[in-house]
Amino acid sequence: MFKDLNNKTVIITGGNGFLGIQFVNEFLENNANVIVLDLKKRKFYHPRFTQYMCDITKENSVRLVVKKIVKKFNKINILINNAAIDHLPKKNKKKLNNFEEFDLLRWKKELDVGLSGAMICTKYFGKKMCDQNKGGVILNVSSDLGIIAPNQNLYQKLNFAKPVTYSVIKHGIIGLTKYTASYWGNKRIRCNAIAPGGINQNFDKHFVEKIKKLIPLNRMAKYNEYNKIVLFLCSDQSSYMTGTTIIADGGRTVI
Repeated sequence: MFKDLNNKTVIITGGNGFLGIQFVNEFLENNANVIVLDLKKRKFYHPRFTQYMCDITKENSVRLVVKKIVKKFNKINILINNAAIDHLPKKNKKKLNNFEEFDLLRWKKELDVGLSGAMICTKYFGKKMCDQNKGGVILNVSSDLGIIAPNQNLYQKLNFAKPVTYSVIKHGIIGLTKYTASYWGNKRIRCNAIAPGGINQNFDKHFVEKIKKLIPLNRMAKYNEYNKIVLFLCSDQSSYMTGTTIIADGGRTVI
């Protein structure tokens, strides 16, 4: 148990997605008050769980939800910028992800969610943390592909390409992390990032076998292997860490 997370108010963007649900459950088990911001609702009840429909790409939407959260909980302690549009490796006949045909409107939409949304949430929730004058934590979810570029050879049999937006967003998230850590350090706002590797979500077996060969631990991550890292970075146990990116990728980025 991370006892210092007891009664903390934790905001998780994209909290009804695959990773977000794992994080929500972990914080609830540590007696935090968890607020999910998402465009889709989940049928789930817990006395410490709240969810708001919120478009994080719109400043007014975020501004209004900040007011609602402060009115209900009186404080904001932790923000996790987790929302993103991901593209999982699967067979693709239309080559929509190919860089040569990549649509500019799609570029703007995906950067709006994954990068601009993180900036907007950091701006408004971070400012509220500063106003409280009690410090706070911002955790940004990047990726191993925020450290290295995608290896497109992994996807050849699927006729798939990891899109340029994913790589740019996840690299940008690390830049946002460093900037915020430096900018608000004197306000006792700690900002770190996690760069997780891929989790096998019933992917094509040929893809899984190919990517395992690039990972020293010779496997993809299990669905819950990042949870304790997230709790650590949001707790007092990491009290002297800011501007840091913890890479948890089975060693993929070291070779």
